[in-house]
Amino acid sequence: MISDQLNRREFLTRTGTLGVGAALAAAGPAQAGRKQRIKVSTPRAQKMGWRIACQLYTFRDRSFYEALDVISNLGIRYVEPCFFLPLDKERPDLKTSESLSPEVRRELKMRLDDLGIRMVNYYAPVDGNTGNFRKIFDFAKEMGVRTLVAEPPAEVFDKLDELCAEYRINLAIHNHPKSPDSVYWRPANVLKVCEGHSKRIGSCSDTGHWVRSGLDPVECLKEAKERIIAMHLKDVAESGKPEARDVPLGTGKANYTAVLKELYAQKFRGVMTIEYEHLSPQLVEDVAECAKFVEDFAESLKQ
Repeated sequence: MISDQLNRREFLTRTGTLGVGAALAAAGPAQAGRKQRIKVSTPRAQKMGWRIACQLYTFRDRSFYEALDVISNLGIRYVEPCFFLPLDKERPDLKTSESLSPEVRRELKMRLDDLGIRMVNYYAPVDGNTGNFRKIFDFAKEMGVRTLVAEPPAEVFDKLDELCAEYRINLAIHNHPKSPDSVYWRPANVLKVCEGHSKRIGSCSDTGHWVRSGLDPVECLKEAKERIIAMHLKDVAESGKPEARDVPLGTGKANYTAVLKELYAQKFRGVMTIEYEHLSPQLVEDVAECAKFVEDFAESLKQ
């Protein structure tokens, strides 16, 4: 996900201006209105309890509905949308969030159901505005979300803990790269705000952003072990550089085989979301390579 709040604000005004060319189109559209059974591309990983998802920021140059067709064709059946991304190119003002009307929410659920995709996580606008929290949790419950991914300020965690218990929905704190605006860039900061709260509050551990912050992702996983709820699977080309570009898992500086070995040793079970921030004509192929890396690792454990 974009690495600082300024970029995010700029992005919100430019949504839809970037393109990844013919590669996305080559993935082919799913047939609308016909329920399909996705041939999962990571069956061995799924048997281990690793549910591979895609964060829709990956395909931010197009609408949620268009991106769903792409990930369906990639054999990914779980999705994590972003609250600031457009739902439908024909209605660009609609965002994939709790702002949707009841009618459009029903449409969204039908579209997900038709493709056999589940919205298990939701990157949500959980900030200091506690008056908006129940609306977010209501939307999440309606969509079948199990975990909200967000970066709330420390002072609202008591309220969030209450709502997590009431709705039986988790809150996973996401880490962006080290910066003056990134509170949760290291595991110790996440663990500090988790103190005194239920196990429904924990970490959405983004390995690529740890590398961008100059941290060792394996050591970070060991430190965050008791509080890891969800993962953002990400590898990057350079360590210690917030602007470092994403690369397919296993080809960057995150030492991804060791990352997966650590998660396996911890007996992690949950959603592992592929998020790829580098738009290019090879985007679909790069995401497919990320999924294949996880599946190949899972297959290797049978040896």
